[in-house]
Amino acid sequence: MIAEHSGERAILVHLDGHALDVREDPYEFQELAVSAGAVIASFVNVSRHQPTARFLIGSGKVDELRQLVLAEQADLVIFNHTLTPSQERNLERALECRVLDRVGLILDIFAQRAQTYEGKLQVELAQLDHLGSRLVGSRSDLSGQLGGIGLRGPGETQLETDRRLLRVRVKQIKNRLAKVRNQRQLARRSRERAEIPGISLVGYTNTGKSTLFNLLTQSEVFAADQLFATLDPTVRRIEVPDLGAATLADTVGFIRHLPHKLVEAFRATLEESASADLLLHVIDAQSPERDEQIKQVHTVLHEIDADDVLMLEVYNKIDLLDNVDPHIQRDADGKPVRVWLSAQREQGIALLQQAIAQLLEDEIYVATVRLTQEHSRLRGKLFDLNAVQHEAHTPEGESVLTLRVTKIELDKLLSREGISADDFFAQYTHR
Repeated sequence: MIAEHSGERAILVHLDGHALDVREDPYEFQELAVSAGAVIASFVNVSRHQPTARFLIGSGKVDELRQLVLAEQADLVIFNHTLTPSQERNLERALECRVLDRVGLILDIFAQRAQTYEGKLQVELAQLDHLGSRLVGSRSDLSGQLGGIGLRGPGETQLETDRRLLRVRVKQIKNRLAKVRNQRQLARRSRERAEIPGISLVGYTNTGKSTLFNLLTQSEVFAADQLFATLDPTVRRIEVPDLGAATLADTVGFIRHLPHKLVEAFRATLEESASADLLLHVIDAQSPERDEQIKQVHTVLHEIDADDVLMLEVYNKIDLLDNVDPHIQRDADGKPVRVWLSAQREQGIALLQQAIAQLLEDEIYVATVRLTQEHSRLRGKLFDLNAVQHEAHTPEGESVLTLRVTKIELDKLLSREGISADDFFAQYTHR
């Protein structure tokens, strides 16, 4: 692990010539290293199209790196790519210093940023998963049988003991995270019963999500110009003009080729996005990598089953662009699809609130429903959802309910009750 602001001298190794779908960004790599607290002693760009099985890079380049490590008195070498456990071990032996790959680097940053109990558990789970594949042969002195006075074991090698203890710890963390997930689901159900729409900020790391979150919620979540400044999820209640109360969640930023083990570890947190009524996809409008970053965000949203959630794109940092004023872009039906603003300059926030209100209002079903006594079960379920604003009765004993409920929740209820949404809207409702 790299201690933040530790001043550890690092040599960064970037492989060029990879296929576009696996190539990493060298500038982002340097930002990651600095965010982890490393001092960049040297940046090595390796032009190689065919990675080797033993070192990832060629043996000649390994020799050059060894000399560079000595000359720069480097503490570690960081690769901007994923290394196999054997490649990592081979490189450490050859370079005689610590070696870290891209996944390990991101895990280290996450470990430094995690503040909440849940965040720390999620990071530790991802770290243990990463470590588990690297126990094999990682320490040759531990591969022998424990023996000697006071050292005799139950027949396990130290390596087997390490593995067993790791499995026990992983199980403990998963059990604790399951409890946290249940608590989060209960809180989410409580908000849903109160008919409070849920909004979630998503986007590439360092696009300004936390700055925007602070503006909309009038709170002080940590925001800084660095990768993964926000790791722990935060949910606040906000008031949206012309709409009313809503909840806004600030989530961990995504990144190119986000390690799958991190997506899995943070699934409970990312479910805030999957269960939201509206996603605000915050985009760095001035980034030269903007299109690629948008693509990466959509990839992660697909992994957490959130790609069907209603989305509004928020193009942030327009103060860094020429001749671009805050404005709303709409589709052919007049529906907001994109808002251009500057969170840093507090420009365009009212336009964003206007767009949010319009989109969520379109997703809320307001109508008067007339139900007979045979629909008493459905009536009870509507009350359970807190969807009933007012109830009256006809001389025939029918219930006349004034409803205000999100279309998503109403569709779910009708599906559970085996009622066709088309039939319900056509036969029972009177706007």
